[in-house]
Amino acid sequence: MTRHDGHQVSESTVLRLLRDEGLLLPAAYQRERRRLAQRREAAFAHDPTGPNQVWQLDFSEFETTSGGTWRLAGCRDYFSKYEHPFHISPTANQHDAIAAIELALAAHETLFGYRLRDRCRVDESTGEILPAVTIVTDNGGPFRSFRFEAFIAAHPELVHVRTRVRTPGQNGSRERGFGTLKYEWLYLDDIADAVELAERVDAYRHDYNTTRPHQALAWNRPEEVHLGLASPTTPTFLPQEILPTT
Repeated sequence: MTRHDGHQVSESTVLRLLRDEGLLLPAAYQRERRRLAQRREAAFAHDPTGPNQVWQLDFSEFETTSGGTWRLAGCRDYFSKYEHPFHISPTANQHDAIAAIELALAAHETLFGYRLRDRCRVDESTGEILPAVTIVTDNGGPFRSFRFEAFIAAHPELVHVRTRVRTPGQNGSRERGFGTLKYEWLYLDDIADAVELAERVDAYRHDYNTTRPHQALAWNRPEEVHLGLASPTTPTFLPQEILPTT
């Protein structure tokens, strides 16, 4: 840039000035970021090829008119956009995060008729169960707690990956789901208390999974894609019939 402006300066001078102004990252910075990226590669570098490979988990809060503020925690399948049941609580701690995953595991068993771990692959050399689902969260306290990590460790069918710091887009599907829930269901009118909130959330989940066509799924429903009854790239509705004009 300086040479473009007609100033003759050496590269060592530019390097020294950048270093003096604190504009250069330490040499180890990029190496640390690459190592961090490698640990997260399974969740972010390769898109899932089917349901029950990546579940995104986060919290969102909603204030009722007379019942206080409540936190919603729920897992959302990245591939099918399927919304698992929400855990609603006045708190947003590690116990609530664990409860949300437990609801998702129970919902999977109800939907498919078997436990998630029962269909996991097994490492032939060690006999260990290989994780089937990557739980993706942000770097919030509940997801960095010992109790949460101990819960993941006790479930060999699960593995936990946190997003990069200050990159909420890596959990974007979960955030978009919360946006749809709030703007299409919760913000329409006043919600008095947690009971009414839970009813509204359950109605959203049923409509979103089974009724509402999803543009990102080729206008199919999340439950159809989640169960393998439809492809996220191929519409299942009938093509428009063109009637003759004469």
